[in-house]
Amino acid sequence: MIHEEITDFLDALPSHRALAGLDLGTVTIGVAVSDLFLSVATPLETIKRKKFTLDAEKLLAILTARNIGGIVLGLPRNMDGTEGARCQSTRAFARNLTRLTEVPITFWDERLSTVAAERALLEADTTRKRRAEVIDHVAAAYILQGALDRIRHLRADQ
Repeated sequence: MIHEEITDFLDALPSHRALAGLDLGTVTIGVAVSDLFLSVATPLETIKRKKFTLDAEKLLAILTARNIGGIVLGLPRNMDGTEGARCQSTRAFARNLTRLTEVPITFWDERLSTVAAERALLEADTTRKRRAEVIDHVAAAYILQGALDRIRHLRADQ
């Protein structure tokens, strides 16, 4: 099920299960995972996109192997906050994915996540070739970490 609000997503999450963060691009899908305490996001891998069925198969294998309890999907809003064609594509991907899994899905504003990931990789003195290999799953970790920080804040308020 897709949850537009992070609070609804939090209510739907099973306990003691990690989350996956996805940076959905046209060529790749960056994947990151959290720990069981939902405190730290770690970049995992980048899936080379082929077609939805194959992409979903690979993604579902990761979700199963990692016992993932929820998905945070980066929503690529425009800088003014509006939603364009890339957001529509991301929402369609989420709808298609819900036909294949019961894992709850939410969206997280991913504006500037790739910029932040690139900056972190540059600060770590990563080579251009290595940055190209890891940028998508590092961006997924930035997306997931933003959602984890919000979840931690919401839990502190309860």
